[in-house]
Amino acid sequence: MTATYQQYILNFKRPSGTSRGILKTKETWFIILEENKKQGIGECGLLRGLSVDDVPNYEDKLKWTCNNIHLGLDLLLEALIEFPSIQFGLEMAFKSLKSNHKFELFPSEFTQGDDTIPINGLIWMGTEDFMKQQVKDKIEAGFSCIKMKIGAIDFQTELNLLKSIRQEFSSKDIELRVDANGAFQPSEALEKLKRLSEFDLHSIEQPIKQGQWQEMARLCEDTPLAIALDEELIGVFSGTKKKDLLETIKPQYIILKPSFVGGFKGSQEWIHLANQHHVGWWITSALESNVGLNAVAQWTYILGNKNPQGLGTGSLFTNNFESPLQVKNGNLQYQKNINWNFKF
Repeated sequence: MTATYQQYILNFKRPSGTSRGILKTKETWFIILEENKKQGIGECGLLRGLSVDDVPNYEDKLKWTCNNIHLGLDLLLEALIEFPSIQFGLEMAFKSLKSNHKFELFPSEFTQGDDTIPINGLIWMGTEDFMKQQVKDKIEAGFSCIKMKIGAIDFQTELNLLKSIRQEFSSKDIELRVDANGAFQPSEALEKLKRLSEFDLHSIEQPIKQGQWQEMARLCEDTPLAIALDEELIGVFSGTKKKDLLETIKPQYIILKPSFVGGFKGSQEWIHLANQHHVGWWITSALESNVGLNAVAQWTYILGNKNPQGLGTGSLFTNNFESPLQVKNGNLQYQKNINWNFKF
């Protein structure tokens, strides 16, 4: 078996706003395995400024991984514990190599085109008019769950936007989730959650910055609005620490991005612990190309979680790879009549 790697820069169709700044490009890396004239492809979905493995020697670690591919998947996953995006890329590549079709990793009714995955429509930050237009577009496109990023513009403006949605659509019509990306200060967070809860929201992701376990625990205990941990899970590697986090904070939900939390294996550990502690969960992609999104979506489907998942990011880029993944009526579907076009 031989292994090589390749960098690829994804370009956003429109600069996308979060509370951490504006995203214009997204760097990603591919691992390509070859054995007996078969090829396996995996994507290492690194997100600069957020991934725990955003380190200066990232490419060196990729090179080491490819040079030591003979060690096999299990040993490599152990050695790469602090590089979750490379772990995920490897899991994907090995699965792809063994598959009858390199992009069909988890055959199911989803990959047969007979079933779909409900997803949330993502509203990026921007001016009030821009955000309103996105909401209108998502509702017209058939989404029944909308996730809105908040925390970068004036809070009252964001409340007004939520109010305007609720005046037109009840929680029976549209499920609303918000994502603060850690934007609130602990001293103000509870008051903001109370104000947000007036709009019958499903949940809020990461109201305060990660790493403040006691403050987050207090929020989860007192909140009128379900809290979902997202960034909080990044960099938590050991099973013991994962268990400690859930038992200390007691969140209502956790959100799993396989590229950030150790791929399929790392995510399964979180799911097992969440189920034990009666914590809800759902899966989200992390701005991967369609290659990574495809792997996340196929795996998500076989988990059987019926909540809307965060898998609607494939259409954000101008130079994504053509794939059978299509979004229709608020659902992700796999259209077998569309072929992959994976070329650098």
